Amino acid sequence: MSRGARDDVAERGPADADRKRTVSTDRTLRGLAVVATVVTALVLLLVLYFPVGLVFAEAFGGARPFDSFVTTLTDPFYTGVLAEVFARPLAVGYHVDNVLSWFGGVSVGLGGVDTPPLRKGLFGFTAYQAALSTLASVAIGLPGAYVLANFEFPGRRTLRSLTIVPFVLPGIMVASGFYAAFGQAGLLNDVLAVVGLGPQQLIETNPLFVVILAHAFYNAPLVTRVATAAWESVDYRAVETARSLGANRRRAFRDVVLPQLTPAIATGALLTFLFTFLTFPIVLAIGGLELATVEVWVYHRLTETLAFEEAATLAVLETVISLGVTYAYLRYESAQRAASPGEGPPRERLFGRARDATPSRLSGPRLAGLLDARRLAITGYAVVVFVLFVGPLAAMVLEGLTDGSGFTLRHYEFLLQRQAAGASFQTKPLPAIRNSLLFAVATVAIAVPMGLVVSVASTGEGRWRSLLETATMLPFAVSGIVFGIGLLRGLVFGISLPGGWRFVLTGAVAIVAAHAVAAYPFVVRNVAPQLAGVDPRLVESARSLGASRVRAFLDIELRLAATGLVAGAAFAFAISIGEFDSTVILASDVAGDTVTYTMPVAVERYLGRRFGPAMAMGTVLLVVTAASFVVVDRLGGRVERG
Repeated sequence: MSRGARDDVAERGPADADRKRTVSTDRTLRGLAVVATVVTALVLLLVLYFPVGLVFAEAFGGARPFDSFVTTLTDPFYTGVLAEVFARPLAVGYHVDNVLSWFGGVSVGLGGVDTPPLRKGLFGFTAYQAALSTLASVAIGLPGAYVLANFEFPGRRTLRSLTIVPFVLPGIMVASGFYAAFGQAGLLNDVLAVVGLGPQQLIETNPLFVVILAHAFYNAPLVTRVATAAWESVDYRAVETARSLGANRRRAFRDVVLPQLTPAIATGALLTFLFTFLTFPIVLAIGGLELATVEVWVYHRLTETLAFEEAATLAVLETVISLGVTYAYLRYESAQRAASPGEGPPRERLFGRARDATPSRLSGPRLAGLLDARRLAITGYAVVVFVLFVGPLAAMVLEGLTDGSGFTLRHYEFLLQRQAAGASFQTKPLPAIRNSLLFAVATVAIAVPMGLVVSVASTGEGRWRSLLETATMLPFAVSGIVFGIGLLRGLVFGISLPGGWRFVLTGAVAIVAAHAVAAYPFVVRNVAPQLAGVDPRLVESARSLGASRVRAFLDIELRLAATGLVAGAAFAFAISIGEFDSTVILASDVAGDTVTYTMPVAVERYLGRRFGPAMAMGTVLLVVTAASFVVVDRLGGRVERG
């Protein structure tokens, strides 16, 4: 071999080695992607579709499979005035005459609009209270997003982090907080008595109003969080352009800002409607069967009368409605994905104008700045938010620090004694805290890859994409009761396998899997829109330079979707911390370190026997959750900043 040939071989050596390493790395990444996809499919099949399918199958167990649906749909108790439509679907003229007759009975007078009675039925009332709860949540949540996105003030970032805290509190604890705040012997009446006003009986006289407030307590922060992220991504250059062309502030908001916020508002409204349509513990605790929703009635039929077929039929119909709403939303969202994110509006100082930041005392212009109409409106809004959100939480904290005769720490002493000397079958606080945090971290570790896989699968073009996306959003549409019973019958009792084997999934693994299934849709909803918004020319450029498809995804698409990934991880953490319905079914109390109950389950168990220690445990849950989210949000902010 000549010297030149030897030099060529020597030069090709390192290049060949680099190429082999690149090929090997790509193969490894493709293998990991395949494994993640297979694991995601198995988890969804075993922990979601199979258990839910077991429950739904009960609805078709009669002599004729659809008899139970016909009976339910034609019963006015369930479908109200629509029962006649389902019973006589071809009598169009008769139904039109009924509608015209109803509108003919509407009268307008000085006292307002008077309408004839309209029987809603169980499904109608459930949709009615969900619609009212959605309106209340959007009305309360949007001003919060406006303040957080447009104003700077001390503690803004911490307040932004804490907006997720109400969303993760167990429903039974929120109901207890509302009783402690707005009940006949609650905190509100104590405050009213101090100023000489008589006691109010909000829960006793208007339970629906309190239920709607409790739903807003849960969901308005969700609306705030989603809308704040959208408001901070508004393309403000378009606003400046509109203002330079003569548009006033209101016109610029209506024509430029509002269209960019609409998808986020629709997202918050849809999620709120779904959550409140499937509401269970709050309605059961505050309204009971008097305000029964479909979910409460399913629980009642299962536990009181063991009417399994009827409950399964209601659950199927409830899920069909929820999936229909989800599908319609996804079609709408896919049409809104073209918008590109901006840098958001510049923030004003909430207390005083920016140019007045340095004076040491109130000057005239600064005082005018403090008293302008917007800041006065924000002050009024802050008062409402304080009463609605801080009131129940403060009442819960006070219940943990009082016993009717004054201030006491004996409820916390009870928790310490239970931890130090409690029997192995009793619920202790430290294992509950430890399990909640460990399960939440494990849930993030599973739900984020699952959400990423589903996001990639559901991103792109095609007529079946929306259907696939809707099917993967099933956890949004299935009630917690149905999911929990399905897990119990499918996983805890075991699945028969060929050869006499039996697949049983219990304990921490089952709980984390259930939490991951409940949480991954939130990752999808945050990541998929960002992946869909990536400029395909960036990916094509990387491919033309030799990057494999997997490498281009990791280096370009995943980095551009990092913000959504962090937000999805925060939601997954939140869902796991507050999850109750499936955890209370799957949690075990085996002696030693194998206990798997969490903080929400501990609160529920204490509530059954001791209200004071339950509120003390609820306060511990509140503190741990708030501290966790401040840390998660700060870590997420560092990841986003890169």
